[in-house]
Amino acid sequence: MRPRAWCGVLAAVALSTTACGAGGGKAETTDDGAGAARAGFPVSVADCMGAKTTFDAPPKKIVTSNAAALELLMWLGAGDKVIGTGFPPGKGTLPQDMSDRAAKVPVLGKMVIPKEKLLGSGADLYIDSFSSMKNMGKAGDAPTAKEFETAGIKHVYLKSTACAAMGKSARTDLSGVEADIEELGKVTGTSARARELVQEMRKKTGAVRDALKDVPEDKRPSYFLFDYDASTKQPMAVCNRQVANGILTQAGARNVFADCDGDFKPVGWEDVVAKNPDWIQLAVRGRGSEEADRKAFDDAAEFLRNFPATKDLKAVQEGRFLRITSQRTTIGGVRSADTVREIAHTLYPDRVK
Repeated sequence: MRPRAWCGVLAAVALSTTACGAGGGKAETTDDGAGAARAGFPVSVADCMGAKTTFDAPPKKIVTSNAAALELLMWLGAGDKVIGTGFPPGKGTLPQDMSDRAAKVPVLGKMVIPKEKLLGSGADLYIDSFSSMKNMGKAGDAPTAKEFETAGIKHVYLKSTACAAMGKSARTDLSGVEADIEELGKVTGTSARARELVQEMRKKTGAVRDALKDVPEDKRPSYFLFDYDASTKQPMAVCNRQVANGILTQAGARNVFADCDGDFKPVGWEDVVAKNPDWIQLAVRGRGSEEADRKAFDDAAEFLRNFPATKDLKAVQEGRFLRITSQRTTIGGVRSADTVREIAHTLYPDRVK
């Protein structure tokens, strides 16, 4: 069994995200003032604490904290503006055309981008998937607001992940992820493309909602997301502020740790056993190939079948496992809607095709 590494949870989750199709859409941006006004500028966005940042025109040079932000920009058609990233996409975790383009983006940090490198990158925008780089333990120090300002870098957040732990209510849908997409669209001058992406997501989740509308809450199956790579010694619960709670809820599942406020929380195996989930997601982190992923899923299932605390759980004995990587569930993005549909299809095969 591996020791728990809480600082590594965010880090490893951030290493890659997946997407089912090619990102596209040409950014409808222009350098002249009249064009900026036509594209909806100036625009203001708030950080996790409500502080506003105003853009008079689209950014020209963007650095992303991780692959999730990089992927979103590619979906929006603004990927060509990215001049560097942290947590680069893992092999095989993006569609081929996205992967080829992402491979050309300079890697400023295999994990957190060092402070000096970020401030000296020449970027005019940094998109942050974390509320603070201090969340990453000793991996790096976050620049101060003054340091960002001095370097000429505006700093915005993916709120569905960065601000999750600060939320005042449970996430039960993908509205936070959709808001991130729409906000990035406004900032980068790609609002039309953002609206298209959000409409397509809502079409998919709406179909699931309609298919399950007459299933009573207490009849919906309970569900445990087992983050195999976070720890086997002490499981990490996905709580009700985490984007995964919204995905599971929209898919018609009841997160067994939905009574936990926040995003993640270490729990004991006795807590999992007491919840006795109907289904367990083998949430391994993508290994870069179908064969490697298959082995990781098999290893996670084998652990649950042999571990004394879990081997007698009904879900384990009956093999009620979902093989979906953790990135697709705990990191919000365009493909979150596809994850909702995949989970719903597994739980309700007669209702969700």
